[in-house]
Amino acid sequence: MTDTTLKDTLRSDLHDAMRSKDKVRAGTLRMTLTAITNAEVAGTEAKELSDDEVLKVIAKEAKKRKEASTAYTGAGRLELAATEDAELVILEDYLPQQLDDAELERIVRAAVDSTGASSMAQMGQVMKAAQGEIAGRADGGRVAAIVKRVLAG
Repeated sequence: MTDTTLKDTLRSDLHDAMRSKDKVRAGTLRMTLTAITNAEVAGTEAKELSDDEVLKVIAKEAKKRKEASTAYTGAGRLELAATEDAELVILEDYLPQQLDDAELERIVRAAVDSTGASSMAQMGQVMKAAQGEIAGRADGGRVAAIVKRVLAG
């Protein structure tokens, strides 16, 4: 028996979406698998991505959808924003549960304590320490904002 990778799961879900004629899901998964393939062949030599690396690609794709939805909403293109939002919901099914602000702040405070950081100059050390526990469960921008708030206060 072989272990199923996240990429295998995406492929299987794509086939299921195609069979059920779910065009939005199929299109979203197809674009995501293309992004994963592009990441695998980027650089000097091709490689198979680990599940953690695949999660990073999915998170990047989800972030693109959020940004596009915001831009379309701001431009009054609500039908395009709705498409981006629908794709985002599909991608979020594959991402770990996102941390709420309270849990994120607890992790950041623990990272500040463990690094002994006391000023903004040590923000990078705190970010590095916190990222290990956060592991894709929060956007880097949210983490940075909380780190700044904790170090400033």
